[in-house]
Amino acid sequence: MIEIKVPTVGESISEVSLAKWLKKDGQWVERDEVLAEIESEKATFEINAEQAGILTIKVQEGDTLAIGDIVCSIDEKAERPADIPAEAKAEKTANAAAPEAASAVKSDLKASPVAAAIIADKKVDAKGIAATGTGGKILKQDVLEAISNPGRKPGAEMFTRGERKEKMTQLRKTISRRLVEAKNTTAMLTTFNEVDMSFVMEVRAKYKDKFKEKHGVNLGFMSFFTKACAYALQEFPAVNAYISNEELIYHDYCDISIAVSAPKGLVVPVIRNAESLSMADIEKKVVELATKARDNKLTLEEMQGGTFTITNGGVFGSLLSTPIINIPQSAILGMHKIEERAVVIKGQIVARPMMYLALSYDHRIIDGKESVGFLVKVKELLENPELLLFGKDPVKTLLEL
Repeated sequence: MIEIKVPTVGESISEVSLAKWLKKDGQWVERDEVLAEIESEKATFEINAEQAGILTIKVQEGDTLAIGDIVCSIDEKAERPADIPAEAKAEKTANAAAPEAASAVKSDLKASPVAAAIIADKKVDAKGIAATGTGGKILKQDVLEAISNPGRKPGAEMFTRGERKEKMTQLRKTISRRLVEAKNTTAMLTTFNEVDMSFVMEVRAKYKDKFKEKHGVNLGFMSFFTKACAYALQEFPAVNAYISNEELIYHDYCDISIAVSAPKGLVVPVIRNAESLSMADIEKKVVELATKARDNKLTLEEMQGGTFTITNGGVFGSLLSTPIINIPQSAILGMHKIEERAVVIKGQIVARPMMYLALSYDHRIIDGKESVGFLVKVKELLENPELLLFGKDPVKTLLEL
């Protein structure tokens, strides 16, 4: 009998929770098959079968476990079932057809081989399928549920008054604890400004095709904001610092955290040394980290550290908000929805694509003058994208002013 234990998933992590069983108690499992998913306060991990055999489950979904606790056992001496069950035979056939099925559905569709085969065979619209697998992966049961309930969300009923309890995940517990800690331990204040996005949008429209052709990534807004913040952080070092005990820790580098909405909650992977990266390097890193976040593949190292955070509520339609500091950092910049508004320019009322910016900061280390100055600098750089080359006016740079 082989005992499967909770593995060590990080130096500072002492407990995890059993997020989901992918196999059933008493089921025959093959070696290296994924048995379950465990969730720490920062990431999701998989537990695999060390040998083939009969599975015996020791803990239930939602249970909190310590590192080294026994999760399940496998009887590797049990005899392999003589006959393959009908369901397993069907899955085997579907797996064999998976390469053909994959070509019949969208190449970017995240589905198991069995699910992909059924989708292709039954011509099911994948958009109407509620995925329950890791990272939004469509499983066989998801497809069967969609086929059984055409035209409505699986399990949805009209005019019900039911309610359900759901245990908080380790990640959600950590998010809750850190948000409350940020509110209770910092002297948080928020200052606002707005930026005319006309010029950034003109640059994107003019060069996006050439940029994509040369660098292989889209030219998005995040690279402009990251670059602008990197310059502003170097001009206002207190915004890039934080308090540790009774000391102020200043940073000569800009490790900028990017808030990303992942399937299991908000995560903030870090772009290291953003001040030294090109626009293309930043865009590539944003795509890499966002993809890993959606697939629950971020490592602990990729989420640790960070000296400043950028969050974009605009992708969800937020017009204005007050973001909460990502401790131990001292400031966070909130981007918002771009909306055409009437503004006065040289005495004329014109429509311009405007975005509200919000900077939440810890007043214990950052004074009002620095916070406002930082935000004005970011605004200046975004409204004059050519300044992003040097961080200030090229003519003034030439004249050493």
